[in-house]
Amino acid sequence: MFLLGVFVLAILSGGTAAVAGFGIGSLLTPLLATSFGTATAVAAVAIPHAAATALRCWRLRRNIDWTVVRGFGLLSAAGGLIGALLYTRFSNDALTLTLGLLLVSTAVATIVDLPSRVHVRGIVVGLLGLLSGLFGGLAGNQGGLRAAAMLSLSLPPVRYVATATATAMLVDLVRTPIYVWRAGAVLTSLAVPLGVATFGVLIGTLLGERILLGLSIRQFRHAIAVLIGVLGIWLVVQGLN
Repeated sequence: MFLLGVFVLAILSGGTAAVAGFGIGSLLTPLLATSFGTATAVAAVAIPHAAATALRCWRLRRNIDWTVVRGFGLLSAAGGLIGALLYTRFSNDALTLTLGLLLVSTAVATIVDLPSRVHVRGIVVGLLGLLSGLFGGLAGNQGGLRAAAMLSLSLPPVRYVATATATAMLVDLVRTPIYVWRAGAVLTSLAVPLGVATFGVLIGTLLGERILLGLSIRQFRHAIAVLIGVLGIWLVVQGLN
């Protein structure tokens, strides 16, 4: 039943990431954290996350804005590297609390549509890129900050998604090897659930442009945001306890 749950949630998270721009880390990490601890879950989820991001990046490669990637994307990668190097220095409870707070923040930002309401400029965009990568490396969640920063760049929709995906791919490239290096033995023991999760997110990525259950994109994002918020609150409680 656990593997079935991983598979179903992986498909949902892959589809969510394709539609809403985030979701794999937000949904899969809490599930794996309940069984293996947050530190292990953050490292484990990076593998299916990297696979799904690489697939999206390849499919959207012709629409990537490389000017943005060379600035914002590289800053995000630098933050991801720093976060990945730091994540083992935090206790499981500290990581759980950090992830929970990030999930609650992401849920609130999605429900109020904060990225489209708040327009940042100049150095703030670069700072948000650095911070999004930092949290991506530290706690496996970067989508909310990245979305808020990149919407201010006024990119056309397809170019926005492609460029955000390329940025996420850079973060995955720098953080995943560090995770594997530091948690390799544990990740080897999780080969089966990781294989199931990877297969699921790839299916979800390919199906992601279809809105599940007939919901509009707005309704879908809000439904996912509520789920993420509930998971975040639960993780905050666990971290505080």
